Amino acid sequence: MTGGGGAAESTKDPLAIGLGSLGAGIGFGSSLMSAAQIVTAFLRDYRTTDPVTDPASKALTVGLLLAIGVGGGVAWYRSFPLDNIWQRGVIAVLGAIGALLIGFLGAPIYRWLNIPGLIAWVLIGVIIGILGNRWASRGRGVEGL
Repeated sequence: MTGGGGAAESTKDPLAIGLGSLGAGIGFGSSLMSAAQIVTAFLRDYRTTDPVTDPASKALTVGLLLAIGVGGGVAWYRSFPLDNIWQRGVIAVLGAIGALLIGFLGAPIYRWLNIPGLIAWVLIGVIIGILGNRWASRGRGVEGL
């Protein structure tokens, strides 16, 4: 007799884990960079300062670093169920670079749609991050996580 009456064993789906982790990293990282662009726009529009001590450029630099760190960190963390560390590293690097590239798209969005467009861009990034996170969790083979 095989089985034993236990619950059906779930299998991992490496493709869902990888793409979901990548989507989560890109979504959350790019939303942070776009949020930094919102802060920069507010500081530059409503506060006149000396160009040497401009806080808007510092906010944009922090957003750039956050996009790299959060994009790569979330992609690395969500891809933890993958057995191959090389694949996890590639997913993390692609998550960081993708977060930067998608975050940079906030500049033309700001040019065309101003602050409301950037706020919508941040929300779209958060939604993509949540959906990617769910996809990676489903790929683990454990339901309800």
